[in-house]
Amino acid sequence: MNRPVSHRDISVPESWDRCGLPGWTYHSAAFLELEKRELFRKHWQIACHVSDLPETGDYLAFDMCGERALILRGQDGEVRAFHNMCRHRGARVVAEEKGSCKGALVCPFHGWVYNLDGTLRGAARPKSFPELDKVEFGLQPLEAEIWNGFVFVRFEKGPQGAVADLFAPFAEEIAHFDIADMVPAGEIWTMVSEVNWKSVRDVDNEGYHVALAHPALQDLYGRSYFDEPFVNGVSRSYAECNENGRRWSVRNYLKAMQPRPGMPDYLKRAWVYYGLFPNAVIAATPESVQFYLEFPLSTGQTLLRGSIYRYRDETRQQRVARKLAARIDYETMGEDVRLTEWSNEAMNSSAFKGFYLSDLEYGVRSHHDHLRAVLPVSTLDERPHEDDIARLNAEMATGG
Repeated sequence: MNRPVSHRDISVPESWDRCGLPGWTYHSAAFLELEKRELFRKHWQIACHVSDLPETGDYLAFDMCGERALILRGQDGEVRAFHNMCRHRGARVVAEEKGSCKGALVCPFHGWVYNLDGTLRGAARPKSFPELDKVEFGLQPLEAEIWNGFVFVRFEKGPQGAVADLFAPFAEEIAHFDIADMVPAGEIWTMVSEVNWKSVRDVDNEGYHVALAHPALQDLYGRSYFDEPFVNGVSRSYAECNENGRRWSVRNYLKAMQPRPGMPDYLKRAWVYYGLFPNAVIAATPESVQFYLEFPLSTGQTLLRGSIYRYRDETRQQRVARKLAARIDYETMGEDVRLTEWSNEAMNSSAFKGFYLSDLEYGVRSHHDHLRAVLPVSTLDERPHEDDIARLNAEMATGG
């Protein structure tokens, strides 16, 4: 595997458009409905890691943009994904976000029972119904793929290919982290941010702000950090940690850092971030891997969700490093929340004239290009009437 290129080796076309999405796309309810339908429901979402469901009957559930997902480990050890929806009246089959069941799932509304492979075991008071086909009336399956231990789900067929194909350019590099054999370092976390989801992505998709906005990250790796653009739905950012740090958490993290045997030199001290369009990131460090992503709750509210995974044979030194890395990450997240709020609120101002992007902000521009390709109405600088947005997008998508 060759060493990763620096951003200095990536040429920027002279015609590169420095403008991002227009501000109206961050505050339009009609545009958000298009995003829910065309982006979030039709693109891969990270549900969890297979190690979050270690035993038969373990399940995990989450909601996203009006959809409800249920991830379940069956009697045969397979992890499957379903709509969290009873076939009788649409109730939630499981109400909790995480749990375990003994042999079957029982809908809490009327008591319909489902096997762990999703097939219907039986309805309550079965004589009140015609004979029910166990497969036809089973839980509706979700499209799911497992890649390096992560469980990806998709609520509707969309433009993306297989997850492994998307990550193929980085497959050899990612394989060094042995993600599939990792185990949870804690529970899946969630938090709500009072901004549009794109404002979260805009901050996370570029490292231009690291030097000033993130003192801990700058102390950790700021001089070497660089971003690569989104290409075919996947991006990558890379940084090699410094030898020494001034801040307590960074200094002690660098002392505790313990690369795994067999890692290539350029990954032994690296923090690497892999972005997946439209809203997910997998971040790998010498001692852990995490995923995080965000879902829109409204035009001005976003749910963030993620989890951290550790090596099964983690040493005491790696555990110390992982906890210090999490401390650095937590500090960085707080700083980013403030930045997203400032940027998001500015778009309601009459003084906001749009983005003007640096050559270093590949991630933002290429992410916005991907958004424009899916939702061409976002190329309009002037805000259309809310009632016209869906129609205009359909016409522009078909060349009408």
